[in-house]
Amino acid sequence: MAVKERKFVKADSGKEVKNPAVTPRTKQERREKATGKRIAAVVFWLLALACEVALILTLNKTLYFEKGMLYWQLGFIIVDAILVIIGAQFWKRANDVDPASEENKVKFFLWNQMGLIAAAICLAPLVILLISNKDLDKKTKNILVPVAAAALVIAGLFSWDWNPMSEEEMTETINEYSTETVYYTRWGRSYHLDPNCQALLNSSVVFEGNIQEALDAGRNDPCDFCVPQH
Repeated sequence: MAVKERKFVKADSGKEVKNPAVTPRTKQERREKATGKRIAAVVFWLLALACEVALILTLNKTLYFEKGMLYWQLGFIIVDAILVIIGAQFWKRANDVDPASEENKVKFFLWNQMGLIAAAICLAPLVILLISNKDLDKKTKNILVPVAAAALVIAGLFSWDWNPMSEEEMTETINEYSTETVYYTRWGRSYHLDPNCQALLNSSVVFEGNIQEALDAGRNDPCDFCVPQH
């Protein structure tokens, strides 16, 4: 099988290199780097909450649009879901950089699933209100309820963190591979130790860097082929 021509680029600069320096961050540096992403997540969630409030105001007729009321309501639901999802992605990227400790299982779960919680807060009440609203005409309700329910499900799925890493796991991984150059791709979730790993052969661009850079990029799954399994 022919091997695809590849180029290796530095993870932090995008420039082609061969041997990037290993510069793992301290815990404090990781926390500082994650702060901006967490602030962005909260801002997007507050905007999503504003869309939820706007839709509720249209339902009780406090906010009224003379034309296209249904389209405004659909728009509020869709934008609400989009903002929730964007906020969740920022939150997950922050957790890739600065994960929570696994000492408290409940706190660890809640911290990693803040995106799902935001989806529930910003969308679930809309579904309940639309179903229970007796003033809505049947046609409008038959449109808005399925859209709101679908928005809740989609936002929840995209906001769920399927494979969160704990602070303890990150520390162990960094210590184990602190002197290694690791490799990963634009779409894959794994990091690799072998640049010629079979899982990398068909990737046109392979990023290389240290293990901290790989974890920052959300590549926290060790490759089944080239990373020893413990």
